[in-house]
Amino acid sequence: MATMSAATLLMTACQPGADAAGSSSSPSGKAAGPTTSSAGSPTPATSSGGTGASAEPAGDSTPKAPVSASVTATPATKTKTCAGESLKAFMYQADVRPKGTGTGAAIVEFTNMSGASCAVQGYPTAAGAANGSPEKNHPLAVTPTGSTSKVLLAPGAKAWVKLTFVQVQGEGDGYCVSGATPVTYPTLVVALPSGGAHQLALEDGVLAECDNTATVTAVTATKPS
Repeated sequence: MATMSAATLLMTACQPGADAAGSSSSPSGKAAGPTTSSAGSPTPATSSGGTGASAEPAGDSTPKAPVSASVTATPATKTKTCAGESLKAFMYQADVRPKGTGTGAAIVEFTNMSGASCAVQGYPTAAGAANGSPEKNHPLAVTPTGSTSKVLLAPGAKAWVKLTFVQVQGEGDGYCVSGATPVTYPTLVVALPSGGAHQLALEDGVLAECDNTATVTAVTATKPS
């Protein structure tokens, strides 16, 4: 009877799992718990294998707004104003002029004599003067007419202005409708803004006008008549 009990106890001690059920330090118990290894980390950015070509830098996938043309465009080179020495001026009596016996109207033609393009713009001033004495002149009161715009002159190109005077009436010395005495000038000093002053004479006589006034057009690329 005692032998049977001892055998029974020996068999119970050898049952599988008897010791594992009560052990807290067994290897199998440790493996079943939560892991803290770097392989199980939930943050892929810390993994050396997470920096491949499939990862795009932040912002690369965001559409970029088009660059404004006003920012990227190269500013146009400004054409210099024609200097006085670059222009050759010539004056002649206009075909279309007020009726009378004086000059009536004159056209001044400017030619770009330089080797580079330049620009002219604006209304001329005018002053009557004696031959060889441009500094001893009598300025005319000018009245601008029409609009003004920049005229680009290539080498050899021309531009014009027209000056219309108060016409002298009658024969001989003539007379002015205003009652003033007609005035004659051997030359006329015509100047453009920043384009120098040019002393000019008519090929067919002196300039005769009344009241020392003139109506002037802006410089233009269209030849007036």
